[in-house]
Amino acid sequence: MLKSINNRPETRCRDDDIDMPYRKEQFVTGEFYHIVIRGIDENRIFKDINDHYRGIFSIYEFNNAKAVAIKDRRKVRLHFKKILKKAKENPPLFIDYRDKLVELAAFCFMPNHLHLLIRQLKDGGITKFMRKLGAGYGRYFNTKYKRKGHVFQNTFLAIHIKNDRQLKIVFAYIHSNALSLIMPKWKERGIKKLKEAIQFIENYKWSSYQDYIGRQNFPSVTERKFLLELMSGEKGCKNFMEDWLKYRGKVKEEEFNKLMLE
Repeated sequence: MLKSINNRPETRCRDDDIDMPYRKEQFVTGEFYHIVIRGIDENRIFKDINDHYRGIFSIYEFNNAKAVAIKDRRKVRLHFKKILKKAKENPPLFIDYRDKLVELAAFCFMPNHLHLLIRQLKDGGITKFMRKLGAGYGRYFNTKYKRKGHVFQNTFLAIHIKNDRQLKIVFAYIHSNALSLIMPKWKERGIKKLKEAIQFIENYKWSSYQDYIGRQNFPSVTERKFLLELMSGEKGCKNFMEDWLKYRGKVKEEEFNKLMLE
């Protein structure tokens, strides 16, 4: 799907940069989708802190119908820190000039995959965004680690979110995914140390959760208004997450499996 192109001084993503198979499903503009994209053969795609920052930069910068050029990958982290700093100022001193393809509502980075909660803004927007994201990050990854070939699996997985209940469940699931890093079997066995689990999720940097509970982390990356209203604000997000961790087993298994893409 995502063909990485090496040895270019500049990263410029176009639709012909990559080779993506035809997808049967048609993404509906205005609708939400839970999307997962994995490293090929379950390989790690985020190996160090710079990879994580590059991933954050990528889900922001490649959400753009316009061509995106990155002339010096070494300056990406510094450039993105400036964007984040301006986004935290009140009032913000920067203007978002992107022609956005999607509304990115939530995300979580895991070592070998990433979860996204996306609402399509333009016809074909999700497919184009995932093409640009995969091509741009894949090229960076191959150049950095002196490798060739695909970085991501053949295609990304996507599930249509059909109602508010499902949207809340996916919101909690995406952000609680990071818990597997310290409690690998928590989904099957439950959580014995709830406070530790909540603290870990709230302090996990590589997701959008901190921004939902009032801790500015990557505030310019996600658009949170809709979900914050649905979840009854920052306190509602925290309460729902805690309840989710306590009572995960009360969600019907059939419904859960349809939404989680595991």
